Amino acid sequence: MVNLFKNTIFFLLLITMGLPSCKGPEKKETNDEKIEAGTPVTVATIGNDALAEYTDLNATATFLQKNYVKANVNGYIQSVNAAPGKFVSGGQTLFVIKTKEAQSLDNTVNKLDPSFKFSGVNNIKASATGYITQLNHQAGDYVQDGEQLAIISNQNSFAFILNLPYELKQYLNTNSTVDMTLPDGTKLKGRVTESMPSVDAATQTLNVVIKVPEADKLPENLIAKVRIVKTNKASAISLPKAAILTNDVQSEFWVMKMLDSVTAVKVPIKKGIETNERVEILEPAFTAKDKILITGNYGLPDTAKVRIVTN
Repeated sequence: MVNLFKNTIFFLLLITMGLPSCKGPEKKETNDEKIEAGTPVTVATIGNDALAEYTDLNATATFLQKNYVKANVNGYIQSVNAAPGKFVSGGQTLFVIKTKEAQSLDNTVNKLDPSFKFSGVNNIKASATGYITQLNHQAGDYVQDGEQLAIISNQNSFAFILNLPYELKQYLNTNSTVDMTLPDGTKLKGRVTESMPSVDAATQTLNVVIKVPEADKLPENLIAKVRIVKTNKASAISLPKAAILTNDVQSEFWVMKMLDSVTAVKVPIKKGIETNERVEILEPAFTAKDKILITGNYGLPDTAKVRIVTN
């Protein structure tokens, strides 16, 4: 019995001593296996570019002056040398009118006195160069003295009328020449000649007259886009627009700047000229070595861990 008890104790001791040997080798964590997490971002540096702040407005082509061709006698129109849309020159004969007296007498006067050479025919000529935009009579019509025969849109009066908001009137002095774009993409240089002395009561816009070259090739009522430059700088420190962050009410602006290779910090800024792609930075003074976040920057805290990636 004693031997059996001893054998049992010995057997239990052997089992207890063998248990640690059943465990596998412990895995030690090394610093090389630690991967530091960070928001993936891309960065850009400051640029020194020519920037201009501008606004685009519409201008409509029109003839400022229209010349009215009128009859100078009572009579019958014998011939018409005019048609809607036809280009005519100043002094060109448009209508031939025979007076009602000559129409009634025919050649009776000339038969009585051939030296008199009475015809009773009057030539009505164009008073200006331009296009016939309205034709009121045709051959055979009877017209009275002073009656309107046609309308000529004076080519020399062709211009674009720009409806300029009155608050932008201050920029006219620096925009004597403006860039214009037609619907087909044609670029023109327009010259601001004058502004009307009144504004539209409903829209509070001022009519500004813009003259363009080659006006004889452009139709009336054509709409062009006119660029009014507000501010222009030949050299400005700027960043891509995507780098600029703001609060909900757009009262504060900032960028996320790389402090070191893995840390980005919030830097308040003061903006200047803003275009569709870039924003001028007035304050603070960044250097060419500064790296500014342009993607992955939205929603980052004041100090954030980031990881720069390449596109």
